[in-house]
Amino acid sequence: MSKVAQVEAELEKLSQAELRQVRDWLDDMIEDNLEFTPEFESALQQSEREMSQRQRPRTRQP
Repeated sequence: MSKVAQVEAELEKLSQAELRQVRDWLDDMIEDNLEFTPEFESALQQSEREMSQRQRPRTRQP
């Protein structure tokens, strides 16, 4: 059994509250490892402009 399969099997045993905690931890870990490139910074700035002008609502997608 692969490590991923082991983790999946363990995740299936968790409650919804525990799964949310794992999801939040994974979101933070992935975000911490993102490479902050000029393209990424530009995309952030564009999104901020759009949100401030109410062109696009601010949403979080899992």
